[in-house]
Amino acid sequence: MEIANEVLESMLIKFNSERKWTLQAIGQLSEEDLTWVPNSESNSITNLVAHIRGCVHSRIETIFYDIPDTRDRDKEFERGLQYSKEQVYNMTKEAFDIIILYLEHLKSNPELLLSQPFINRPPLTYSQVNNETTVLNLMIAMIREMHYHTGQIIYAAKIKKGQLVWNYE
Repeated sequence: MEIANEVLESMLIKFNSERKWTLQAIGQLSEEDLTWVPNSESNSITNLVAHIRGCVHSRIETIFYDIPDTRDRDKEFERGLQYSKEQVYNMTKEAFDIIILYLEHLKSNPELLLSQPFINRPPLTYSQVNNETTVLNLMIAMIREMHYHTGQIIYAAKIKKGQLVWNYE
C-alpha cells in the first residue's frame, strides 16, 4: 500500500499547512474582526469556523468515533453568531486536530481508505458525497471543504487587517 501512504502523507501535509496558516490569521484578529461580514450575503469568520467544526463533527467524529450527531447546521450560519476569540481559535484547532488524528490512524490502517463507512447509515444531507463514498473520497472532499473555507477566513482577515504577519517556521 505504498501509494496509500503517499496519499495520506500528502493529505497530512495539506491539513497541517491549512491549520498553521488559519490559526495564525485568527490569532491576529480581534473579537470584533471575527464577527465582521463584508456584506449581507457573506459569513463572518466565526460562522466559517462554526461550519468547519460542524463538518468535522458530522463527517469524522460521528462516523469514525461514534460520537452522537449534535450538529446544528443552521446555527453555524446565524447572523451575529458570537464566540470569543479563544473559542474560535480552539474550535479551529480542534477541527484540524481531529482530521489529522484520523489521518494518522489511516496511515496505520491504509486498507480502510476503500471502505464505505456510510453504506448502512441514513442518507447523507448537506454533503458533497453520497452513502456509497469511500473513506478516500470523503477525505478528498474534506480537503476541498477545509481549503475553501480557510481561504475565506484568511481573505477576510486580510481585508480587516491589511497585511498579516506570517511565521514561516
